[in-house]
Amino acid sequence: MAFKIGFAAEQPQEQREAASTSPQRTATPRRSVVQVMFPNRGARLAYYNDQFDLHPGDIVFVDGKQGGQRGRVVEVNYNFKIRMSDYRRVVAVADTEVHGRFYMAGSHFVTFDPAALPRSKVETWYMAPENPDEYVSGCDDTGFLLEDLKGFQVNEAVAERGRKYYLENRVAYLSIDGANGYAIVEGGSPYELEFTYKNGEVSKLTCSCICNYNCKHEVAVILQLIETLELIDKNYAAKYQDYFAAVNKSVFFNVAVDGKNAGSFTL
Repeated sequence: MAFKIGFAAEQPQEQREAASTSPQRTATPRRSVVQVMFPNRGARLAYYNDQFDLHPGDIVFVDGKQGGQRGRVVEVNYNFKIRMSDYRRVVAVADTEVHGRFYMAGSHFVTFDPAALPRSKVETWYMAPENPDEYVSGCDDTGFLLEDLKGFQVNEAVAERGRKYYLENRVAYLSIDGANGYAIVEGGSPYELEFTYKNGEVSKLTCSCICNYNCKHEVAVILQLIETLELIDKNYAAKYQDYFAAVNKSVFFNVAVDGKNAGSFTL
């Protein structure tokens, strides 16, 4: 599997933009039985695959008891005869191909290239498609300034748990696209957060967790946003126009680098 990534861009801008707006290119599906390792569960299980051309190292999602858990293919068998009722299926493959220029930003890498690591790509790292859950959200017009968090209504216990999440680098991904903010926080499950950020003010902050109040995931994201913007202002102010995406360094290597056995990258 070829893998090229550099902290200096290796693809022409127009090619990276096309890649970010086009569906992930997939090879012809090959029927197989694959062994999938789930690190968070300490389990290695077999699944039937008839939708994808899978290889060792691929990150996949499956149905059944491990549904929603990210797993890594460790073995592929094309010679088999199975009883279908005994096997669950692979239902999705993460898009782990990353190309573009990234910069150091504390615990995260940051890019100012919308094609390098868009939200649509990172979502495949955490969410299987066609999730049956339906979300409904609402918000008012209130907001708060990042330089003065007094307007961020959160109780002390939740604030402390959110600060712990922030210090543990649980914010896996954070982006600002124009005024639209998006983040993924790793908790018991991956949680998606959306918000508006304009003129230093955060508003319309929502989280996909079960809380009906400002939660620890939101606290962690706000603290990560403050840190990332401070580092950008200090080191990369000229590069930040109206877009940035920051990815946790460990997440980046675990997903986009680990499992690849060919290619190169430049630091």
